[in-house]
Amino acid sequence: MLRRMIFPLVLGLGGCALLIGLGVWQVQRLAWKTGVLAEIEARIDAPPQEIPADPDPTADRYLPVTVAGGFEGEALRVLVSPGNEGPGYRIIGAFETEGGRRIMVDRGFVPEDRKDAARPGGAATVTGNLHWPDETDGFTPDPDRAGNVWFARNVSLMAEALETEPVLVVARQVDGPEAGITPLPVGTEGIPNDHLEYAITWFSLAVIWAGMTGLLLWRIRQRATAGNGQGQ
Repeated sequence: MLRRMIFPLVLGLGGCALLIGLGVWQVQRLAWKTGVLAEIEARIDAPPQEIPADPDPTADRYLPVTVAGGFEGEALRVLVSPGNEGPGYRIIGAFETEGGRRIMVDRGFVPEDRKDAARPGGAATVTGNLHWPDETDGFTPDPDRAGNVWFARNVSLMAEALETEPVLVVARQVDGPEAGITPLPVGTEGIPNDHLEYAITWFSLAVIWAGMTGLLLWRIRQRATAGNGQGQ
């Protein structure tokens, strides 16, 4: 009987160890991700400063900045549906700074039925965060430039269309002309942190595996006991 139980016992212990190890790894990843998100949130909420002369897409991502100048020309519309707001558009326009730089500002959201009314223009001071969103993939449609509808924020393509630097400020506050546009500031809400759920899944599988192993060993023992009884 003992010989029959060795293999399922080893398999059961090995499987439990593997599943528990994966659960512990996810707990470690949860702690790491929580720290990263806390750092990002602290960076987002830090006091604003001037835009660096040559901002780095990695080192300066989420950097809080303030720029003074004015909106110029037509704005681009990015199709979105934030929360319970329903469908609408992000309004992204060119912004000429007082220092002579031409950048982009993501002014915020307007409902679909007010897309033509959102035409920010004139002098303004914008406080927000630098952002290099990576929102495109192989399934993202090309922008409908004739209809001025974009399906993702693509900094490089939008900079070409607006003839600006590839620098995007997502506005938290605009002191200047109002056009019924609601800011959608940078935040960590869209950054996934599912490691707790993964850890619970692995630990649950470990419990199930242990239970199945225990049941298998019990059945082997029962069969062996029944066989010994018949042999007597």
